[in-house]
Amino acid sequence: MYKLISASPSPYARKVRICPIEKTVPFELVTEVPWNADTTTPDHNPLEKVPVLVLPEGGAVYESRLICEWIGVHHPTPALEPDDPVARLLVRRFEALCDGICDALVLMFFENARGDSRSKSWFDRQLRKVDGGIAALDRMVAGEDWAWGDRFSMADISTGCVLAYLSLRWPDHPWRSRYPALAAYSDRLETRESFAATRPAPQTISAAVV
Repeated sequence: MYKLISASPSPYARKVRICPIEKTVPFELVTEVPWNADTTTPDHNPLEKVPVLVLPEGGAVYESRLICEWIGVHHPTPALEPDDPVARLLVRRFEALCDGICDALVLMFFENARGDSRSKSWFDRQLRKVDGGIAALDRMVAGEDWAWGDRFSMADISTGCVLAYLSLRWPDHPWRSRYPALAAYSDRLETRESFAATRPAPQTISAAVV
């Protein structure tokens, strides 16, 4: 059985938790804070980041997009990406955009942790990326049932995860009022079984990270 090392607030780890649930692939979930001294993450990932997929035969795969692709190759049904290579690129464009928004949100979170040493110009630069990315997602989803095409895909997983993470870390951000159609789309996704089972939650970081 796979073992998935995850952190409960991480949108990257949430993507990887959703994929095997959608494919009914069993896995053991290990929830850790990768910053804390008791984490096992470095035993499996030299980059010391989650998510990490520990393989039944030994070894591990890390980085969320690669893990999802790994799961898709070894467990192809139901498919979460289209077979057509051009259509697959369109789905992966969502993944790239959403990962970029998540990267900026994580940088904002840790910049705030610097307290009096916080750089407002650096924070604001990341916030511009977030606001621009969310506006782009709203244009791309455009009130459709699904982010891409006529079925659930990795585009929906990526988009849903970043929107929920934004709401978790920055509950006062006005994206829901700015983009009501995108908010309604997010709410529909969160009723899906795989999303309901993986809702993000904060964790306590005991280590000094800044």
